Amino acid sequence: MSLALTRTPSRDAEGTRRAHSRHQSSVDESIVGPDSWSRRVLGGYLPLVIACLVIVLPLLWMILSSLKTSGEVVTQDLVLWPHHPSLTAYLNASAKVDFPQLFLNSVLVTAVGAVVKLVLAITSAYAFSFLRVPGRRFIFIAILVALMVPSQVSLVPNYITIAGLGGVNTYWGIILPGLGTAIGTFLLRQNFMSLPIDVLEAAEMDGAGHLGRLFRMVVPMSTPAIATVGLVTIVDEWNNYIWPLVITTDDSRMTLPVGLTLLKNIEGDPSAYPVLMAGAVVVILPVLIVFLFLQRYIVAGLTQGAVK
Repeated sequence: MSLALTRTPSRDAEGTRRAHSRHQSSVDESIVGPDSWSRRVLGGYLPLVIACLVIVLPLLWMILSSLKTSGEVVTQDLVLWPHHPSLTAYLNASAKVDFPQLFLNSVLVTAVGAVVKLVLAITSAYAFSFLRVPGRRFIFIAILVALMVPSQVSLVPNYITIAGLGGVNTYWGIILPGLGTAIGTFLLRQNFMSLPIDVLEAAEMDGAGHLGRLFRMVVPMSTPAIATVGLVTIVDEWNNYIWPLVITTDDSRMTLPVGLTLLKNIEGDPSAYPVLMAGAVVVILPVLIVFLFLQRYIVAGLTQGAVK
């Protein structure tokens, strides 16, 4: 009996505390709830939706236009969805431009250029991060200065040099001038500096050399950052337009972005807009596929510094 009497006030007190807590939470939600919700919408969701629409709508319009007929594109009445979707524009574009050869050229230039630039970025970033080389700070500052110099400044000197070496209308003439990458070295160096030095010191005590520490320790720990730099490099190589346009005059050596200029003789014809849209889709589609494969590494790289 006494045990029951001692429990009753405890239950009453617990119930009172819960009721007070629910009342307090309801009061707090009534005060800050709408304001917090509006802040989330106006400060978070709404800008994201607008940014997505700005990026996605032109791509969606380009894809839909490539499936339309010329009458559906050139009309006073807006046609959002093709009434009879067809691949006629892609067939016409492939009949005017040798897309398989252009695609092969772009894949070759992008693969070789991206791999070499990524290897150079990884090795140079490792050297700036972990090697005690005299004057490395001044060299790194020079690389930062190179980031501020537009690539168009070196266009004429590069052309004179490559043309003098016989690199016009060659693959190596397209690839060679762009192998020196400053942005990749800078980004990876900043990532390598955040790695735990104790792990590398332990590997050095176990007898691992610089190459062993680089490819067995640093590269696995920096996979998200390396994947991000790799994606940026691939997109840059694939979309490079100015230099391949200058150094190539032979259609068999042109890359896809430059090959689209072969359609310029039909851009004055309004009925050819679906063909132009089809060519643009062919150029963009491979980059989107690569992004889908590497996006999880990019997300991991973005969240890596926020998780302890």
